[in-house]
Amino acid sequence: MDFWPEFLASSWGKEFVAGGFGGIAGIVSGYPLDTIRVRQQSCTPGSAFNILRHVAATEGPLALYRGMAAPLASVTFQNAMVFQIYAVLSRAFDRNAPASDPPSYKGVALGGFGTGALQSLMLTPVELVKIRLQLQQRNILDNKKQKTSCKGPTDVARNIFRQEGWRGIYRGLTITVLRDAPAHGLYFWTYEYVREQLHPGCRKNGQESFRTMLIAGGLAGVASWICCYPLDVIKTRFQAQSQSTPLRYTGIVDCFRRSVKHEGYNVLWRGLGTAVARAFVVNGAIFTAYETALRCLFINNNNKVHANIQTENAF
Repeated sequence: MDFWPEFLASSWGKEFVAGGFGGIAGIVSGYPLDTIRVRQQSCTPGSAFNILRHVAATEGPLALYRGMAAPLASVTFQNAMVFQIYAVLSRAFDRNAPASDPPSYKGVALGGFGTGALQSLMLTPVELVKIRLQLQQRNILDNKKQKTSCKGPTDVARNIFRQEGWRGIYRGLTITVLRDAPAHGLYFWTYEYVREQLHPGCRKNGQESFRTMLIAGGLAGVASWICCYPLDVIKTRFQAQSQSTPLRYTGIVDCFRRSVKHEGYNVLWRGLGTAVARAFVVNGAIFTAYETALRCLFINNNNKVHANIQTENAF
């Protein structure tokens, strides 16, 4: 049995369940590092360790998970759709490949590119809400006990829509597409290439080890983040502003110019170390959980089919 997403285009139930497991594993394992990365990108000075220590001391350890409900609530659908869209597009861009063979690396890259562009429609509002919550300051040692303006992702989304409408909900869509389309192309290409190098033949027989999944998934995440990181910095800064405060940037280009002018080109790589560490952990977890869940689902399904055949034969 091959465990290729391309072979599962008609297995929506299994795809969604496996994709959900992969997404949840990625979110839970990497969210604290993601919070630190966002704070580094949004003008918070200091190293990742200093930011971690400051957040834990002033806002409590749970602040590192603030805003996680937004991506976690949508991750099952979103992650399942990403793998399903990739499965369809990678085949569509490589029609000459036999159905029994995996798509070519060209099909993988183009399928990933299209997947990144399409999934931006789902990801932009989720990341907008997540960023707003992650940057919401709450000093637990403040004598005034200043309360946060929003209590959770639903409250944030409601306020954004009330103040800015659909345009506000999709603030940053353009730069999200510019970031995710090439990043996903490189992401899936790196994963397929690395796992084939580590375990020759596994692209066709699906017999790679957990070690191969972890390393290939981790390196795929690292490669995709390095490729798009400057765009991610600009996206974070652009989405962090809201109508309730004076707008710092009038658009993506203005955000880029002002950031570079005031802080130099190094600002475009601020927090890269944290992002790379998070990318390796998260994407290693995503692919391992996804592939493992898929195998378990197929094994259980095959066992049921085999049991049914034996029952029918008994009669």
